[in-house]
Amino acid sequence: MAGRGTVKSSANFNANADAEVLHKAMKGLGTDEDAISKLLIARSNAQRQQIKAAYKTLFGKDLIHDLKGELTGKFETLIVALMTAPITYDAQTLHEAIKGAGTDEKSLVEILASRKPQQVKDIIAAYKQEYDHNLEEDVCHDTSGHFQRLLVILLQANRQTGIQQELIESDAQALFKAGEQKFGTDEQTFVTILGNRSNEHLRKVFDAYMKLSGYEMEETIKRETSGHLESLLLAVVKCARSVPAYFADTLYHAMKGAGTDDQTLIRVMVTRSEADMLDIRAEFRRLFACSLHSMIKGDTSGHYRSALLLLCGGDDA
Repeated sequence: MAGRGTVKSSANFNANADAEVLHKAMKGLGTDEDAISKLLIARSNAQRQQIKAAYKTLFGKDLIHDLKGELTGKFETLIVALMTAPITYDAQTLHEAIKGAGTDEKSLVEILASRKPQQVKDIIAAYKQEYDHNLEEDVCHDTSGHFQRLLVILLQANRQTGIQQELIESDAQALFKAGEQKFGTDEQTFVTILGNRSNEHLRKVFDAYMKLSGYEMEETIKRETSGHLESLLLAVVKCARSVPAYFADTLYHAMKGAGTDDQTLIRVMVTRSEADMLDIRAEFRRLFACSLHSMIKGDTSGHYRSALLLLCGGDDA
């Protein structure tokens, strides 16, 4: 969906002038956080990269380095994310998710289930360039079992295109036999079919599956699988149905209840701001009895909240 983002390119853009404004907002005593977020969120990521280059030319300093020195906490994390090129940001997020002890499965699931095949290929190349490592090898090193197998399939970025009319019924049958009809579960069938078919094909399979079994695909996955594999299969199914609805759901769960999953909130608001935030807002309104705007407002505070609300771009209450 072209043009479904809330963040757009600025029409009369001047990288040097913007770099001057940012420099002024940071020098001397105190930092003008609002000036920084208003300016950066009114520019596309491509324009922010030009501002970064202009800043270095004019002041001989790295803009991200200066921002990190002046800002703190979640607001700093958000602004640095906005200043990072999208593919680089995804590569960095995946690297953070698998380096060191422990794995952040949530980031792995979200990025690999929701990105288009070409984006996945670009992420793999960026990862190689940035860390001189093979992303697939690093993922395999850090995960196991059917969860690992499905991640590897998604990393191949070789999903079939279009609808294979002759396979809809047999795919639905195979999934039914692998789950509801079997004592125990044949996870490999779920992994193979959900990992390799196109989204439009999978939507037809889910309809056929519902007719055949009386269950939604999501219900079966919740009953038949568990843990990280369950999360990944559910993400793949939700993204096949609707990527904006998947992200609306992700944002809702990042904020509902006590405490906020700020990492997820920042990641989704930043990565979808130029892609499909308008559709995410509409889905959020449809799925939950409130607007995304009102939930962010109630769940965050300070400059961090102001910046998130600018990214949200409006209230659908």
